Amino acid sequence: MNALAIEALQDELSVARLTAEVKRRALELGFQKVGVVRAELLDEERARLEEWLARGYHAEMEWMARGVERRADPREFLPGARSVVVVALNYFTPHEHTDDPRAGKISRYAWGDDYHDVLGEKLRALLDFIKELVPGARGKTCVDAQPAMDKAWAARAGLGWIGKHTNLITRDYGSWVFLGELVLDIELEYDTTRSEDHCGTCTLCLDACPTGAIVEPYVVDSARCISYATIELRAPELPRAVAENLEGWLYGCDICQDVCPWNRFEQPTGETRFEPREGNANPDLEEIVGLTHEAYVERFRRSPVKRAKLAGLQRNARALIERAREAD
Repeated sequence: MNALAIEALQDELSVARLTAEVKRRALELGFQKVGVVRAELLDEERARLEEWLARGYHAEMEWMARGVERRADPREFLPGARSVVVVALNYFTPHEHTDDPRAGKISRYAWGDDYHDVLGEKLRALLDFIKELVPGARGKTCVDAQPAMDKAWAARAGLGWIGKHTNLITRDYGSWVFLGELVLDIELEYDTTRSEDHCGTCTLCLDACPTGAIVEPYVVDSARCISYATIELRAPELPRAVAENLEGWLYGCDICQDVCPWNRFEQPTGETRFEPREGNANPDLEEIVGLTHEAYVERFRRSPVKRAKLAGLQRNARALIERAREAD
């Protein structure tokens, strides 16, 4: 074996060791799943996104239509990017919603502390670790708010598959996982095995959606989605089709995940910050309507619920109270 071949083998071994160390550290930091893929254009995924946008399924989320190229190519986000480390963090806690009509239901992901903060902290710690191993390495963290296609990267990295309800499903934790990425300008060893789609002929999520928001397998019309309407929509009133089918949801909606057979594999998270804050799983509706701005800020500080704004949360609460009165 000549000197060049030996050097190439040593480089390959060092990349493999570095990748193993990165994955080991990610698991130590509390992530349940980690994969590594090449930083490249998500060509097929971009085409599907563009088709979804062309059909108007992003509703009023105009920010989804801006910078599609940057969203689909991490090299636009970090010039010189070579690798994407993709992580999944289990957020399931074994608590249940109440059926009390005087209370509203908050989506499970928003019961505890803001996942942006929790994942961001862990990803920054992972980046610091990598910089210790590779001085001069550059990286950027992505947790939902950054221009990255989280579910597409997770599927490419083999963490799971995108289900018919458009959430990522893992064999180990179902769909109760948060996703994040670390975009790096260093070479790593890439995972090439993707998870098979195990949805099969199941249509439970489509059948259960009370507003028909899952218009076809793997496609959601945001304008019909309870989660979109109760969180992102800034209109003074909810659309009638949504308001009449809220089924108790004050913020977000978990129906398509609750009925998914793969979520029978749910496991309690070890991250205590995802435990429900007092009154956050099933808030009293009249109490929400009566919140002052100051009380709202204090109650939902560092909580995902603040995304809906006080006006949106109170609008949702009024709609639920009205529905409960009509049912009496």
